[in-house]
Amino acid sequence: MLLVSYEFLLFFAASAVCYYLLCGRFQWVVLLAASYLFYLSGGLKVTGFILVTTVSTWLLGLKLGRLKGETKAYIKAHGLGREERKAYRAKRKAVSWRFLLIGLFLNFGILAVLKYTNFMIGNVEAIFHILGSEGALGRTDWVLPLGISYYTFQSMGYLNDVYRDKYEPEKNLGQFALFVSFFPQLVEGPISRFDEMREQFRRVHRFDGQEVAFGLQRMLWGYFKKLVVADRLVHAVLTVSRDPGQFGGSFALAGMVCYTVQIYADFSGGIDIVLGAAQVFGIKLPENFNRPYFSKTVGEYWRRWHMSLMAWLREYIFYPASVCGPVTKLSKWGKKRFGDAVGRRIPVYAASLLVWLVTGIWHGASWGFVFWGLINCAVILAASELAPWQRKFHEKHPGLKDRRAFKGFQICRTMLLLSLIQTLEYYQAVPLTVKMIGSMAFNFSLSAFWDGSLLALGLDGWDWALAGLGSLLMLFVSLAQRKGSVRAQIREKSWAVRFLCWFGLFLAVLVFGAYGHGFDASQFIYNQF
Repeated sequence: MLLVSYEFLLFFAASAVCYYLLCGRFQWVVLLAASYLFYLSGGLKVTGFILVTTVSTWLLGLKLGRLKGETKAYIKAHGLGREERKAYRAKRKAVSWRFLLIGLFLNFGILAVLKYTNFMIGNVEAIFHILGSEGALGRTDWVLPLGISYYTFQSMGYLNDVYRDKYEPEKNLGQFALFVSFFPQLVEGPISRFDEMREQFRRVHRFDGQEVAFGLQRMLWGYFKKLVVADRLVHAVLTVSRDPGQFGGSFALAGMVCYTVQIYADFSGGIDIVLGAAQVFGIKLPENFNRPYFSKTVGEYWRRWHMSLMAWLREYIFYPASVCGPVTKLSKWGKKRFGDAVGRRIPVYAASLLVWLVTGIWHGASWGFVFWGLINCAVILAASELAPWQRKFHEKHPGLKDRRAFKGFQICRTMLLLSLIQTLEYYQAVPLTVKMIGSMAFNFSLSAFWDGSLLALGLDGWDWALAGLGSLLMLFVSLAQRKGSVRAQIREKSWAVRFLCWFGLFLAVLVFGAYGHGFDASQFIYNQF
């Protein structure tokens, strides 16, 4: 069931009506039933995977909670001394660690098998070919369950938090199942934390007209970005990527720019729909975007893009990896062999490398995504190494960094660099990406942007105009967000202005949305994850 389909809109409306008609402490049951109906719409045979993750994580969480309780009770009952308590806790911690590993291996194992088996088979076949052996191993035809990366990461975050004793495990299987499967966030994220969601699901939510209106308005804005901008530009993006031999030079540059705009409009539009839908139910999900295209560095960009994923990676991979035993030993060795400066960098570099390897693999099962992650890592680490020289430069020119022109230069520089890096996502092959970037530099013709050549990319003049105007509107809204919520700003205007804004946006989606003859509303890019 696509978020941009009429079926979803009807399903969402019916779920909301039932939710508020049952105004009581069992509202969460309506959300749970709706979530599983939504999931079942994608096929019965893949439902078992989310059930395995849900039940196994819930049971292991209870086990970890019992182990923690037994440890506290034993220490209290036997009056152990300080060293004895320390030794006993370490012993019990090792037991808890084994149960945590079971959960991690089981659920990440399911994700790895379903998502990366064909990738591994392809690499094994390539190795055999190099060694002179021919033959195919065959490919799997498994269907990737809807939102498997999102609900797996979310569930394993919960299990890690219980292991770290951040909160008590959830005893109600139904409420935990709702946390894993909450249908608005299942396909696009964001990746939520259990302690952020537990009380919201338990609370009674009475109908609040303003909150419902805000939620519907945000959904409408998401549909605008998706249907008017992203699903219009996708035709130009696919035309270039499917025939790169024909569309090099200026066409490759146009495809790169279109992809940069499309992926933002697609993903942020999907998140707007998700967060708006949750708000209609009175549920506040974590924000996933903070005006990322206004970032001055690549590192800042990744702190503002897909914020929930980057927070998850930072919390559960970067920090643990930077202080784990092997990295700590390597850091000590580096200090002795090369000095403190090198030794202090080793944990940061090792943890960052691991994070970006995971990020690349998470985005796609190909070497192009692996290199994409490594390049992002290299750029961010290089920027951190250059930071002292940047500070010295700004000390010599103290007024420069506050000038709008310099800030604009930083933003444009970052966006150009990110767009070039994103070509690895776009073409998904390192040699082809290098070739296309080279064609932009050496086979470029500025006249292609006004002599009608771009019409060969599958969009007519009206389509380019609508995509351009839609992009300008997104830019205007992003600028307005500096003063806070745009919806709140519009609410303070007169009724006529409010009507023109929202009814105009509705008409724009209805009239100019990319559906009907010649167009087909596509699935969201991040649904594949």
